[in-house]
Amino acid sequence: MKTDLLNFNPAELGEFLISLGEKRYRANQVFKWIYQKKASSFGEMTDLPLSFREKLENSASILKIKIKDKKVSHKSGAVKYLHELWDNELIETVLITEEKRKTVCVSSQVGCALECKFCATARMGLKRNLTAGEIVGQVLSVIKDSKENITNIVIMGMGEPFLNYENVIKSINILSDDNGLSISHRRITISTIGIIAAVKRYADEKIKANLAISLNAVSDDIRSKLMPLSKSYPIGELIDAAKYYTKRANKKITFEYVLIDGINDSIEDAKKLAKLISGISCKINLIPFNLIGNEYKKPPEEKIDLFFRKLKSYSFQVNIRWSKGEDINAACGQLLSLKRK
Repeated sequence: MKTDLLNFNPAELGEFLISLGEKRYRANQVFKWIYQKKASSFGEMTDLPLSFREKLENSASILKIKIKDKKVSHKSGAVKYLHELWDNELIETVLITEEKRKTVCVSSQVGCALECKFCATARMGLKRNLTAGEIVGQVLSVIKDSKENITNIVIMGMGEPFLNYENVIKSINILSDDNGLSISHRRITISTIGIIAAVKRYADEKIKANLAISLNAVSDDIRSKLMPLSKSYPIGELIDAAKYYTKRANKKITFEYVLIDGINDSIEDAKKLAKLISGISCKINLIPFNLIGNEYKKPPEEKIDLFFRKLKSYSFQVNIRWSKGEDINAACGQLLSLKRK
């Protein structure tokens, strides 16, 4: 199998090229061709010796994922890509355009093991982790297809990023490298259910990308019903980890809260949420539930507004994140890629 160059940062790429009998300095040339000039083949790298390009052609590849299907939302312009991987597994990636902001929502796993009841990806179970190259490859694939200048990346697609920690962090570092796409860490966000040990590790390593925790309830009872595997991560311990992160990393954290009608959307829930996260440097993203079946419903807009205004009354920074692409099942919680028979 050919070596996927998207798995390499510049230093690792240099080591790989040395193993081929080439000079280390060639790594920056190749890296820039891939990420800055968007080369799709080694033949395009015209300032490299032909013998070197032939050597790369025989031993390496640039983009091992391909677009199998694409859907465009007529309501929001969001684009959902179905990507096929080298082993025929499928993942979904979403491009969201909001004026000058161009965001790619990438997946970190094929499927997910967390069994969250409000997320379609849970129906797949976990197939496998994505490599760093497959995470990076989603961004490059979207750029090449859309011809857009990507400004933001959110690792909020299929999978739990912190259960694929090494590859996710590596992909962030590759995407932010100055010789590559040079996407600032402050424009990259990881969303996690709240794997406590990983949150603390992330804080200790002082990763500069933003961190969002998917909270979704104010009691362990409700949270474990919505997110069964959250039983391993009690809210009290998770809040302590969030406090640890904000102090250790000296950064604000985002709490994501999916509003589900009659489950977690009462004024009393808003009061308890405010008390729970009081004193934490944070912002809150309220996400009205996106339909994936008949079990849960989105709250009426007036109820969402009441919840929002109650939190605002406590002086929190609060946003209602109305999802894009609901009409093509591309919104938060709707991603699902089952193999066609």
